[in-house]
Amino acid sequence: MTKFLETYLPNASAIPDEFIEATKQTLYMSFWTALISGIIGITLGVILVVTRPNGLLAHRLFYEILDKTINVIRSIPFIILLSLLALTTRFLVGTTIGAKAALVPLIVGVVPFFARQIENALLEVDPGVIEAAESMGTSPFGIIVRVYLLEGLPGIVRVSALTIINVIGLTTMAGAVGAGGLGNLAISRGYNRFQTDVTIVATLLILLLVFLSQFISNQIIKKISH
Repeated sequence: MTKFLETYLPNASAIPDEFIEATKQTLYMSFWTALISGIIGITLGVILVVTRPNGLLAHRLFYEILDKTINVIRSIPFIILLSLLALTTRFLVGTTIGAKAALVPLIVGVVPFFARQIENALLEVDPGVIEAAESMGTSPFGIIVRVYLLEGLPGIVRVSALTIINVIGLTTMAGAVGAGGLGNLAISRGYNRFQTDVTIVATLLILLLVFLSQFISNQIIKKISH
């Protein structure tokens, strides 16, 4: 096995520690981005649903402002967002380089996407169930927790899996501008130094993370759907 790696993946086999460190950085960025964006995104998604016209707590002006803001941020390419948030990132973290600094633009970039996905998932909840809960005198908070979030759980898990895959992809893009991780390794060594085998291994590791996250989400959806 060692001979095979040295023959066909000479550059990659020479830097196992760098691959381990890069994988840790990618997992670090993915985990904290998914966690923080998940909390904020679910909150905003719920607000979008309940404040929309004819919603549980309809407020047209608030909904329009939030809706347009999300659309604007979603329209900004992530690579440009990295530049736009450079000063903010430096103010919050003290640097614009490294995995920790990448969390700021990653979260800002992911939250609008996830919030919109949560909104779509919650809108799939049967309106009849919501009306029944209202007729029973359930409070708005109770309807949000017991109806929207509970009944919409399979959809929430499904869009969460999609978002995590998107997060992993964004971490590789952030790596291209010094955030670290597998993306940075693929660019700094694989592309800049013409070490194609490094790029291939980094790509395979990224795909492994994507497939693993998809597998876990599929298992969760199966369990909560029965």
